[in-house]
Amino acid sequence: MKFIKKDLIKKALVLSAVSAVIILIIAAALFFGVKYYSKIPYSESEETVIVDIQPGTGLVKTSALLKQKDLIKSPLIFKAYTVMIGFDKKIRAGEYELRKNMSASEILTILAEGRVKLYKIVIPEGYALSQIALIVEASGLSDKKSFMESATDREFIRSLGIKADSIEGYLFPETYLFPKKTSPQKIIKTMVAGLFKIYTPDFFKKSEQMGLSLHETLTLASIIEKETGSADERPIISSVFHNRLKIGMRLETDPTVIYGINNFDGNLTRKDLETPTPYNTYIINGLPPGPIASPGESAIKAALYPADTKYLYFVSKNDSTHHFSENYKEHQNAVRQYQLRRKQD
Repeated sequence: MKFIKKDLIKKALVLSAVSAVIILIIAAALFFGVKYYSKIPYSESEETVIVDIQPGTGLVKTSALLKQKDLIKSPLIFKAYTVMIGFDKKIRAGEYELRKNMSASEILTILAEGRVKLYKIVIPEGYALSQIALIVEASGLSDKKSFMESATDREFIRSLGIKADSIEGYLFPETYLFPKKTSPQKIIKTMVAGLFKIYTPDFFKKSEQMGLSLHETLTLASIIEKETGSADERPIISSVFHNRLKIGMRLETDPTVIYGINNFDGNLTRKDLETPTPYNTYIINGLPPGPIASPGESAIKAALYPADTKYLYFVSKNDSTHHFSENYKEHQNAVRQYQLRRKQD
């Protein structure tokens, strides 16, 4: 009997060992099979697919969504692979732009790292707030109305450390990338942060030495920005305005007048120049109430570091540059040469 029991125990141990080996082989096969599957793209197509994973969406629903979008072959294997590498709790909510020729491994990495689809917003130098609002609307991130409401919300603007009734001039011209559902306030905060990245302590110190506040500096810079597209001319244009301000001479700059006209049709008339508005620098003394556009770094530098000249006038030469004059007589001659003669021709 003892020999029979020992024999049975021995057989049981052998069977147990064999079973364990079989289980290990099956587990290894499954492991390597799942891993192999994770490296195989669903298809060779480079077609992009938008996948919007809502907050609270679990692995089961995410897998089903990926299958529905033809991005994975098997939700079951995808779930198994996700759990196997410990990513089942790491998938982040958001809008993703994925390609059908991505492997499950690539897709999972993107979802776990939260590499969401980003919307590009490009703000050119010299764009006014209303123009920027249209660019934001075109990006699909916010409608113009909501953006303008935030951009003119005094309490919100004050929270950014800005003493103004509008964010005009404080939205730094740059290229920005935002994920879907970014709020207008977040967009504005990011653009204002862009300004303060380049408006260094040296700039603040220089503006204080010149007797200009940040708001006044940006106002002057915005006028310089609108007056010329030539970087080389900006310090000279700036010198003209500084020289005029020093002697109490009106700025008499067309861009400010245009800014103060509702629904400007592109034709600046003598009547416009004679119509009082807070921005008509042919009538008011000094700077207008605030910026008329978003100045770039070059225009801001020009406002703070004007060229050393005695110029008081400038007139367009119709080639994107200007003729500068120190006195009115010389200026009139330049006007006749570059403007009146052109009209006659």
